[in-house]
Amino acid sequence: MSDTRSDGELLRAITADADRHAFEELYRRYAPWLRARLRGRCADLGVVDDVVQETFLAVWRGKARYREEAGAADAAGWLWRIGSRRLVDALRGDGARGRLRQALARLRHRDEASAEERVLAGVEHGDLAGALVRLSPELRAVLQATVIDGLTTREAAVLLGIPPGTVKTRAMRARKQLREALA
Repeated sequence: MSDTRSDGELLRAITADADRHAFEELYRRYAPWLRARLRGRCADLGVVDDVVQETFLAVWRGKARYREEAGAADAAGWLWRIGSRRLVDALRGDGARGRLRQALARLRHRDEASAEERVLAGVEHGDLAGALVRLSPELRAVLQATVIDGLTTREAAVLLGIPPGTVKTRAMRARKQLREALA
């Protein structure tokens, strides 16, 4: 049976009353979506599943606080920020093995557009979609990590398996190419 409460009501019930039913409903609503988003960033399904579980455990245990009144983003965005940071932490712990898996995943899925790439390609603001499509996959990946996912340079470097200086250089090149294409 599905709960008809809003996301905010569910989150308040979880934090204030430790309402298990509210938690289960929030999990049903967002776990598949979060898993799909994280899958676009990590090829290892085991790591993705662990990160989804860790994200929801943080919500249940109250380690992550949703501040609706402080103008925080919607529940999906809030969960994505928690999950993406936990993914970076998980990949950091994996070291070279994690970077190798990421490199292999990028090669394996090179021709497959991620959900973010499909959304970006559909943007209708000037020729932004065309400009983004013309960027190299490396430059697009840096923009996705730093702009869309809101990761820091250091977090993006860990996620992408490249040095922080390379993240900065690629971000600068991507912005320059976008400016030129849109001018």
